[in-house]
Amino acid sequence: MKTTLKHYTVGEICEGFVYNELEGRGLFGLAGRLTIQPEYQRNYIYADGKKDVAVVDSLLKGYPLGLIYFVKTDDGRLEVLDGQQRITSFGRYVTGKFAYMDAKNIPQYFSGLAHDKREKILQSEILVYECEGTESEIKEWFQTINMQGVPLNDQELLNAVHSGPFVTLAKAEFSNSQNANVQRWSSYIRGSVNRQHFLERALDWASRGNIGDYMSRHRHDTNINGLKTFFNTVLDWIESVFPDVDKSMCGLEWGRLYEQYHNTAYNAAELRQEVQRLLDDAYVKSKSGIYEYLLGGAQDTRLISIRVFDEAVSRKVYVRQTEEALEKGISNCPLCALGHEANQNKIWSRNDMEADHVAAWSKGGGTEIANCQMLCKTHNRAKGNR
Repeated sequence: MKTTLKHYTVGEICEGFVYNELEGRGLFGLAGRLTIQPEYQRNYIYADGKKDVAVVDSLLKGYPLGLIYFVKTDDGRLEVLDGQQRITSFGRYVTGKFAYMDAKNIPQYFSGLAHDKREKILQSEILVYECEGTESEIKEWFQTINMQGVPLNDQELLNAVHSGPFVTLAKAEFSNSQNANVQRWSSYIRGSVNRQHFLERALDWASRGNIGDYMSRHRHDTNINGLKTFFNTVLDWIESVFPDVDKSMCGLEWGRLYEQYHNTAYNAAELRQEVQRLLDDAYVKSKSGIYEYLLGGAQDTRLISIRVFDEAVSRKVYVRQTEEALEKGISNCPLCALGHEANQNKIWSRNDMEADHVAAWSKGGGTEIANCQMLCKTHNRAKGNR
């Protein structure tokens, strides 16, 4: 990798600056010679009223923005390797895309600044390393250099490594904030468009968790039909089984659940009633586990973390059972007392006993003192959900 240190001004970089608000991309600078967001770059994420403003504030105060890296392409043009967030921020400001809030909290667009302040921004010097090397060298460096600001996440790195027509089309579909389906996706997937979270989930589902391998195999594909079809198939299945959307559904491993349960027949009306009952049940601590719990036939109560008896209730029931057992000469574990083995008359210590629902929670028993009994650990763990 060959590098050459160059000095540019903000004004030079912003010459011919083109920014597509719909795609969220700073596309060109340096009078068209500079591609600001090559395919391997992440989406623009500084447009939050803080990071973009901080870039402008740094320029006005004369603070350095740090090193920026360009890459020379075979045709002599330049691409931004590191620094596109900073460049896009000051490019957007200079071209009037957002206002800078001054010390008096008054919005100041670039065109409204005093002449000397405009010149200070435009004449601010940017230090740039121009790099030349093979595609592999460039992408390897892209992954390892100390990135300014927010580090790349796993999917952004994978986009860089496997850039090509498939990534271009996939990002246009799943990393586009203007896509009308984003609201639907957000019901089941946690994250943001700009940080590639929807694309990551789509790839995760379609690849059964082997995203890198999937992207490598499809890198040169000129369509993403298979990816879109599988993604929508999973979403359609979710909505057919659980037609009512609740915030507790967001972020679940829906791809895995689809693989495990999509061949099972369910009664959507019955599931709807059960979901609502469990959402309303104060004893269910893990609302997000409701869906897998029901898909699995309502067997594994660990998924929904049923509220256990607190220590105060357990202690009261232990004292009561122990006093009654001593009077009768039997074990303070009701199930031991019914047996004929050596433990029939054993008085267990508090630490050797666990609180249990007399009537199982799954059969309507509540987590309250009237439905609590203390059992020895062996009997309690053998009793299960009976």
